[in-house]
Amino acid sequence: MSVQALKINTQFDAIQQAKIHLAAANRLAVLDDLHEGIDNHFTVSVPGQIDRYLILPFGRHWSEARASDMIVFNEKGETFEGQGVVELSAQCIHAPLHRLTGANVVLHTHQNWAMALNMLADNRLLPASQTAAFFHGLIAYDDTYTGVANFVNEGERLAAAIGDKKVLFMKNHGVVVVGDTVAQAYKRLYKLERVCRAQVLAMSTGKPIQVLSEDVIAAVQKPSVDDRHSRDVRDQLFFEAMMRVLDRDLPGYAD
Repeated sequence: MSVQALKINTQFDAIQQAKIHLAAANRLAVLDDLHEGIDNHFTVSVPGQIDRYLILPFGRHWSEARASDMIVFNEKGETFEGQGVVELSAQCIHAPLHRLTGANVVLHTHQNWAMALNMLADNRLLPASQTAAFFHGLIAYDDTYTGVANFVNEGERLAAAIGDKKVLFMKNHGVVVVGDTVAQAYKRLYKLERVCRAQVLAMSTGKPIQVLSEDVIAAVQKPSVDDRHSRDVRDQLFFEAMMRVLDRDLPGYAD
C-alpha cells in the first residue's frame, strides 16, 4: 500500500470511529437521562477536515442514533454527506464553538440536574466532593440568557464566554462541554450531571455545605504517577465500558 493510500485509509478509519463514538454518545445520553429526545446537540469535527462537523440529523431520536446516520455539515448549515439537515441552533452554537475554541467535540444539553442548578440566581458549582473537585477551575459561566440561538454570532458569544475552559454553565439554559475526544467529553458531561445532582440534593437539606480547601483540590487534581490511572486511560476505559453496556441494552449504534 502506498503512503498516500495509507493516509487515506487511516483518515477513513478515524472518521468511521468518530461516527461510531458519536452515535454511542447519543444513545448513552438516553440511558443516562441527559437528553431531550430529538433536541440538544452533540458534534464532532471531521478528522482531517476544516469547517466540517458530524451530527445526528435533526428529527432522529437519540436512542436510534447509528454511525451510518451521521451527516456532515458546515457553519453555513449546508449538508455535505448523509441524509438530513442540521438543526438551526446546532449550526449556530456548535460550528463557532469548534472554530474558535479548537475543540474536537462539543456537547450541549439541557440535562435535569445541571439545569436545576442553572435556574438558581447563584448557580456556581461548589468543590464540595472529590468528583466536584475535578471540575474546579474548568467551568466558565454565561449569566445572560439571550434566547434561542438563531444566528452564528450567538455561538461566537458562547465561544468567548467559555474561553479556555472545558465546561460552560448557561444560566436559565443548559450546559456545554468540550473535549479532545468523545470519550473525554462524554465522561465530563456524565460526571457533571452527578455532581450537580449531589449539590442540589445537599442544598435541599438547608444545611451548610462543606467546601474542600484549595490544598485538597490541588491534591485531587494532581496527575497520577501511575499510567494505569491517567485521565486519558480512565476516559477511554470508561467509554469502552459504557459502549459494552450499549451493546447489551441498546445495540445497533455502530451500524
